[in-house]
Amino acid sequence: MKQLTHPIYEIASKVADELGLNAYAVGGVVRDLVMNRKSKDIDIVVVGSGIAFAKAVANAISPHIEVSVFKNFGTARFRFADTEIEFVGARRESYQSNSRKPAVEDGTLQDDLNRRDFTVNALAIPLNGENKGEILDCFGGLQDISAKIIRTPLDPDVTFSDDPLRMMRAVRFASQLGFSILPETFEAIQRNAARLEIISKERIIDEFNKILLSPRPSWGINLLKDSGLLQYFLPELLQLQGVEIVNGRGHKDNYLHTMEVVDTVASVSTNLWLIWAALLHDIGKPTTKRYDEKIGWTFHSHEFVGSKMVGKIFSRLKMPTTDHQKYVQKLVLMHLRPIALVEDVITDSAVRRLLFEAGDDIDDLMLLCNADITSKNAEKRKRYAENFVKVQKKLIDIEEKDRLRNFQPPVDGMEIMEVFGIGPSKEVGVIKEAIRNAILEGVIGNNHDEAYQLMLTEGKKLGLLPR
Repeated sequence: MKQLTHPIYEIASKVADELGLNAYAVGGVVRDLVMNRKSKDIDIVVVGSGIAFAKAVANAISPHIEVSVFKNFGTARFRFADTEIEFVGARRESYQSNSRKPAVEDGTLQDDLNRRDFTVNALAIPLNGENKGEILDCFGGLQDISAKIIRTPLDPDVTFSDDPLRMMRAVRFASQLGFSILPETFEAIQRNAARLEIISKERIIDEFNKILLSPRPSWGINLLKDSGLLQYFLPELLQLQGVEIVNGRGHKDNYLHTMEVVDTVASVSTNLWLIWAALLHDIGKPTTKRYDEKIGWTFHSHEFVGSKMVGKIFSRLKMPTTDHQKYVQKLVLMHLRPIALVEDVITDSAVRRLLFEAGDDIDDLMLLCNADITSKNAEKRKRYAENFVKVQKKLIDIEEKDRLRNFQPPVDGMEIMEVFGIGPSKEVGVIKEAIRNAILEGVIGNNHDEAYQLMLTEGKKLGLLPR
């Protein structure tokens, strides 16, 4: 039998005995123990007051431990031995149809396990008493872990109607663990999908982000699509589906392509926002799709349209609208640039401009662009891969020589105004632009001396003389 090894368990066991209470490790920590996965946090249920028990356990460890109390939920938590520990009293819940916030009353351990979302999370291990250390499995959770199945302990329609966020959690656990959702459970999600509308966008996106960070995000995203949940928060992805054919000429299924790009990026990066960029990189294609009799299907400017759509999507979903949004917009806007370099002659000036505009995000942009090559033509993929190596080598060489990442002009506007004795004006902008372009085109080096001389030359053209 697998053993609970964290030091909190023996301390909680001793305190529970002293207070005459029954305490249990429950939920994800037990599931992860069975699956040999590392748990990020620990949930402990006590038949009694979870808050009072948490304070007693914390005091037994040290009087200096700070306990966070959430009276409305009857829970308390503190951090101990690099782990977040949460305590709650066993409870019974009942729901109203227009809210996912339940009415709560004290209950037994069985009541508490009944309210759990899935059988794999409805496992408990007594921390004290006669059955100490044994896994209690009332709903076949151990068998479902073995079979890699997500299933609700009770009627799935009631479970999902009571708390519609559980539908997102079902998909999230399936995606994280590589499990399937039991057909009866999945059909209940399909029947209740519209109930997701009562859930806040913040809670939905919190679950969706965990799906994006799972080993193969497409597994979860496809479950969201097939269950009907996706249309209630990210319908733009659904518009990418399908292939239209005119005169025997079709385009690729941009949804399937996007899933492939997302999986590729997620396989090499845990940067959530880079994965979001992969998810939305072609989001502008449905709007820009056109058929040209000569060249077939086109999606001109889809990167510009997509970049603008990112802002609207982030705002609607109440996601971060500062640096993270700008980062995703930037990568969506620029995702074709490295491809253009691969297809054309790779000039130093084009690479300099790419470095200048991408800045510190150049490595992420290159990763996204490389993942975007999903052609089924082996020869084409080989050619792109070889050219990508050349582009990346040029990026490294030019970066070492010209230091253009997060470029700052060696001569700035303040110096220009001081040298010529002028104030803010159009002429200052013209000179700055000339210096920047000269550096990017390789006409002058990225250093103060050469930039200063060019400033004097450009100033003279504009009728400006040094003071």
